[in-house]
Amino acid sequence: MLFNTIDFVVFFVIVLTSITIIKHRKFQHLFLLSVSYFFFYYSSNYLIVLLIASTILDFYIGKEIWNTKDITKKKILLIASLAGNLGLLGFFKYADFAILQFNFLGNYFDLATNIPLLNLALPIGISFYTFQTISYTVDIYRGKLEPSRSMAEFALFVSFFPQLVAGPIVRASEFLPQLREKIGDSKIGTKLRQITIEEKNLKLGITIMAFGFLKKMFFADNISPFVNEIFTNPIGHESLTIILATIGFGIQIYADFSGYSDIAIGAALILGFKLPMNFNKPYFATSPSDFWKRWHISLSSWLRDYLYIPLGGNKKSKNRTYLNLMTVMFLGGLWHGASWNFVIWGVLHGVYLAIHKLMSDRFPKVASNSFFKSKIGKIISVIVMQYLVFLAWIPFRVSDIDHILYSIQKYVLFDFQISGVMNLNSLHKISIGLMVIFLVLNYVSYKKYNLHEIIYRLKTSYWVLFLTTVMVLIVFFFDGNPEDFIYFRF
Repeated sequence: MLFNTIDFVVFFVIVLTSITIIKHRKFQHLFLLSVSYFFFYYSSNYLIVLLIASTILDFYIGKEIWNTKDITKKKILLIASLAGNLGLLGFFKYADFAILQFNFLGNYFDLATNIPLLNLALPIGISFYTFQTISYTVDIYRGKLEPSRSMAEFALFVSFFPQLVAGPIVRASEFLPQLREKIGDSKIGTKLRQITIEEKNLKLGITIMAFGFLKKMFFADNISPFVNEIFTNPIGHESLTIILATIGFGIQIYADFSGYSDIAIGAALILGFKLPMNFNKPYFATSPSDFWKRWHISLSSWLRDYLYIPLGGNKKSKNRTYLNLMTVMFLGGLWHGASWNFVIWGVLHGVYLAIHKLMSDRFPKVASNSFFKSKIGKIISVIVMQYLVFLAWIPFRVSDIDHILYSIQKYVLFDFQISGVMNLNSLHKISIGLMVIFLVLNYVSYKKYNLHEIIYRLKTSYWVLFLTTVMVLIVFFFDGNPEDFIYFRF
């Protein structure tokens, strides 16, 4: 079920109405679990069994890991959890990709291999809920988390519908305490806090969701036609056109993905749950490491805690640190999709991180120079960093290797031709106009810190005007065909 459809609006209104009618917290949880499964089944049909299988597997393995004192048995159980989860993820997401590579190598070495593709359907959200359940068992193994007290509680953590399909990736240590929150004095007695639709959460949640819908349906969806036309076959386009399309895709994917995150966070907040921030003005990053503290924060922090640090992080030799960075970003790229272009994107970011770390190690005085802390120094750092970030968006968006090479060449080696841009049709000029507007608003949001809070604090009349404006803009530019969120593919 897409957020940007009338189906979701009706669904969400029914959920809110039902929650206010159901008074008992336990039944509210069971209701949310039921509607979360319905939400997933609506889009994925029988593939819901994979979600249920991961839930059952890690619920029981988590309990066994906690209860056993034998460290060897703990390790075996953890390996079983990793094998089960990564096995499902690997089979459904990477089996056809592996077959293609095997057939290619076989033909290259004249082995005449031609294994037929399985053509498996990619389960929506599998990359996200798999990482959530893995973090659960790993945290129990590390002794940082007690296992969930009931199957229903754990199942709701895994399947909570606002963030089920495309994150943010939520950890059990963040979500489960919200299910267990109690009220009352321990001397008198305590009870589970009932889910109530509070006015403050409702207003702020609607505001955040409105920003999400605006980003997705007004900006991302109306910039995508220009980006799609250029990158479907970039051969022959001049540098300025390629650069504009690259900037367009950078804005599109940010508006699309952060828009989804906003809708998810806002919807959860209305229901009384707090989800972690997933974006923090990433296009104002001053370094590769700073970018990954701002972009897809729930994924980058997951990769740090469950992959980079276990590999040794920066506690080993310097060369090992660089290798760890490259390994993490290689796997991070592959996590996004079974295609070499995502690997190239991940490796590029790995190179950025490794070079930045190398330069910081070799020239610490330069890194700490007051110039880079000055206003002009920060501006230069932001410009250089975003040049590299947008360069990496090319292989993320373009899958054909020849098209990637051509686009990167035109991006890096400017040819000073503008005839193609001058001949763009009116729809594409609108897309470019929206890109400019988005960049201006992005700058304003950086200067004003938090537009969500500013809009929320407006007088009711101005707040209603803001919501009305958002709806008018969306309806006016909506063509009647809701587009998938980009991260639904991952």
